[in-house]
Amino acid sequence: MKEEISPLPRHIAIIMDGNRRWARLRGLPPFLGHVAGLQAARRIIDCLLDYGIKYLTLYAFSTENWSRSEEEIENIFKLLEEVVENDTPIYHEKGIRLLHLGRTDRIPPALLEKVKRAIELTSRNDRMTVAICFNYGGRAEIVDAARRLLQDGIKPEALNEEVFSRYLYAPDLPDPDLIIRTGGERRLSNFLLWQSAYAELYFTQTLWPDFDEEEMRRALIDYSRRERRFGGP
Repeated sequence: MKEEISPLPRHIAIIMDGNRRWARLRGLPPFLGHVAGLQAARRIIDCLLDYGIKYLTLYAFSTENWSRSEEEIENIFKLLEEVVENDTPIYHEKGIRLLHLGRTDRIPPALLEKVKRAIELTSRNDRMTVAICFNYGGRAEIVDAARRLLQDGIKPEALNEEVFSRYLYAPDLPDPDLIIRTGGERRLSNFLLWQSAYAELYFTQTLWPDFDEEEMRRALIDYSRRERRFGGP
């Protein structure tokens, strides 16, 4: 049973930064850093499930990450394909709903098909929602939403923030209350730009593969001590 921390965020989003640096510091290839990062993600999902967090969004691969080496990208695809195939039944049994946020045009067909099956299998689960941002960019999401608005013929006078939000990748997800970035950088890096308007930000020097339950506890305690006014007095 987790210790009592109140209030807790309803939705936590994490920029999982530091896999490659973690591997480099140990003289390992980048791929093994991503493997270690995957283990950290599994650990944190279970941790937040115990805390009763309802929504978790993980930034796994950005639209900018395509500039990395072909070998590294291929290894990430293979790793993700294995994860989707092996972990989906486990998360389904735990009552977790899985979502994908991002463009699908450059995702290999075999992987995309497995992702679609995982989303369908877990679609009725309601204990926790885990959204994976893969081939995701905040600006791309806003552009894609605007394109769909135009295609649907939405009139300018009918457009407001609520209407626009319905055209985002996952309109049923509440905005994140807390965004965590590991690895020492202090920026959003094109992550949930629309949704992060009033999110609390938490930065840590800890590289993502080393981010554990104690690190998460510190982040949650820090969040619980903040006063959220949403622009009010």
